[in-house]
Amino acid sequence: MANTIDQDYLAKRQLKKGTAGWVLLAGLGVSYVISGDFAGWNFGLAEAGWGGFAIAAALMATMYFALVLSLAEMSAAIPAAGGGYSFARQTMGTTGGYLTGLAVLIEYALAPAAIVIFIGAAVEELLGINGPWVYALFYAIFIGIHLAGVGEALKTMMVISGLAVVAILATAIALIGDFETANLFNIAPTDAAGASEILPFGWYGVWAALPFAMWLFLAVEGVPLAAEEARDPASDMPKGIIGAMIVLLFTAALVMFLLAGAAGADVIGSSSVPLVDALKATGSSGLATAINVLGLAGLIASFFSVIYGYSRLVFALSRAGYLPKELSLTSKRKAPTWALVVPGIFGFLVSLTGEGDLILGMAVVGATISYALMALSHILLRLRRPELKRPYRTPGGIFTSSIALVLSLVAMTGVYAFDPRAFNYTLVLFVIGAVYFFAYGRRHLVAKSADEELALILDAEHDLDEMDGVHLPEAELPLQADTSRA
Repeated sequence: MANTIDQDYLAKRQLKKGTAGWVLLAGLGVSYVISGDFAGWNFGLAEAGWGGFAIAAALMATMYFALVLSLAEMSAAIPAAGGGYSFARQTMGTTGGYLTGLAVLIEYALAPAAIVIFIGAAVEELLGINGPWVYALFYAIFIGIHLAGVGEALKTMMVISGLAVVAILATAIALIGDFETANLFNIAPTDAAGASEILPFGWYGVWAALPFAMWLFLAVEGVPLAAEEARDPASDMPKGIIGAMIVLLFTAALVMFLLAGAAGADVIGSSSVPLVDALKATGSSGLATAINVLGLAGLIASFFSVIYGYSRLVFALSRAGYLPKELSLTSKRKAPTWALVVPGIFGFLVSLTGEGDLILGMAVVGATISYALMALSHILLRLRRPELKRPYRTPGGIFTSSIALVLSLVAMTGVYAFDPRAFNYTLVLFVIGAVYFFAYGRRHLVAKSADEELALILDAEHDLDEMDGVHLPEAELPLQADTSRA
C-alpha cells in the first residue's frame, strides 16, 4: 500500500530545474560514453577480427540508435529524473518500474568502479602511482564537485569531455595518411566455423564481440536522467540525446577505421591504450604522449558523468520509496547528497577487486536488461497510452523500439559468450535487488501510480517556483493533498 506524500516531503527532494539546455544534455551523453573510444572496444578485434567486429558494431549502433529514438519520445513526454525507471513504471506498474530501475542501477553503480580502475592504470603510466588511494581520491574529488551543484558539475563535464573529443580528432588527423585497408584484415583466419579472412574467428567471434561493440555507446541512455534539470524537457531532451548519439557514431567510426587501418588490427586488438599505441606504431611518439594525457581526460569524463547518472537514478528511486527515503534528500544547492555518496562508497569497495574487465561485463549485463525493458516500455506506452501528449514522436514508432528490444536480448547473450562469470554474478545482484523489493520496498512507495507520482512532483515544482524568494519555513509550506484521494 502506498504512503501519502506532502509538500514538505517533496520540498526536501528537489533538483535544480532549468540548469541544462540541449547542448549541455548532448555533452552529458557524449561524456557518459567517451572513455569507450579510448579503451575497451578494441578487445573486440581480438575476439572477432576487424570484419567481425565491424558487424558487431553495426548491430550495436543500430540497437542504440533505435533505443535513443524511443527514449527521446518518452523523456519528452515523461520528464522525470528516473529515466528508464519512470518510463517502465508508466506501463508496467511498480514492479516493472523497479526492475528496470534496478537493471540501470547495476550498470551505473558498477561502471564507475571499472572506469576508476582504468584511471588508476593511466595515472600509473604517467606518474607511477596506483591502487586504492588513487581510486579513493578520484571518487572524493568528483563526488565533491557534484555536491557543489549541478550547474558547476555539468560545465566541468563539458570541458573534460571536450578535451577527450579533441584527442580523438587529433589522433585521426595524424593517422589518416597511414591508413591501409590491408591492415584491417591482418589477423590470420582460425579453424572456427565460418572463419575467413574477413571473419577470422567465424560467426562465434561476432557474437562474443557484441559487449565490446557496446562499449562505444554504453550509457548514452542516461541522458533522460537529467530530465528534471532540463530547461525545456519537451524540446531539449530529444535534441540532447539524439545529438549525443550522432557525435558518438562519428567518433566510433574514426577510432574503428583509422586505428586498425594505420597500425593493424592485431596491434590494436591487444592494446590497453589503442590511440597511444597506434600513434607510436606510425611514428608519432610526441603526439602519443599528449594523447595519453588527454586519454585520461576521456576516462575522467565518463567517470564523472556516470556518477551524475547514478545519483539521479538513486534519487528518483528513493523519492518514490523504492529505496530508503533518506537517499533522496537534497542539499541547499539542490544536490542529492546521499544519492551521490552511498553508491560512491559501494563503487569504491567494488573497485578494490581490481577486476575491471569483469566489472564492465557485469555493467553490460545490467545495461542490456534495462534496454530490453525500456524498449518494451515504449511499445506498451504506444499501445496503452495513445492519448499521452508526445512533444516528440519516434520515427518508425513501435517498429523502431522493437528493433532495440530484439537486439538488446541478442547483446545480453553475447556477454555470456565472452564471460559467463559476469553474466551469472549480475543475475545474483538482480535477484538480491528483487528480493529486497518484494520483501520490503513495495510496501513503502509514496504514490500509488506513476501518473500520481509525476503529477505530485510537477505540482510541487510549480508551487515552489511561485514561492521562490518568499523563503517560508518548512513548517509553513502548504501541504500537498493526500494522495489516497487520487
